[in-house]
Amino acid sequence: MRIITVRQPWAHAIVHGGKDVENRARNIAGNYRGPVAIHAALQRDDRGWVEFGAYALTNTMHHGQPEALGAIIGVVDLVDVHRPLWDDSCGEPGEGVCSPWAETTGWPYHLVLANPRPLAEPLPFKGALGLRTLDAETTARVLAAVAA
Repeated sequence: MRIITVRQPWAHAIVHGGKDVENRARNIAGNYRGPVAIHAALQRDDRGWVEFGAYALTNTMHHGQPEALGAIIGVVDLVDVHRPLWDDSCGEPGEGVCSPWAETTGWPYHLVLANPRPLAEPLPFKGALGLRTLDAETTARVLAAVAA
């Protein structure tokens, strides 16, 4: 299993709010397709909390509290990676929109995510950059928490 660190409120939006595209400046996934643990970074993206305030207030709460920071909060399946423009897999050619969450500015890569599965409880974990391979012990703990 792989793991990716995402700032809040975006990590919660991926696991609980229907965010099905993670925008990145480069293709950090390479040819990998499969399960990815979503790690909520220690830092928040203030732009997300301000620009998407209505979303943040209504959908980034967990039992009335802000979603966890510095923890794995769920698992998704990485099903595709593509660029936004001139790619038939991302809407009609030239549209550049495969999801309301997809950005086109700067021609980023869209990591297409599906089948979000939240953990029963956040699992504290140290984040890092990129899409990394999760160790076997933590993978087992994540999978057990998803099934719980």
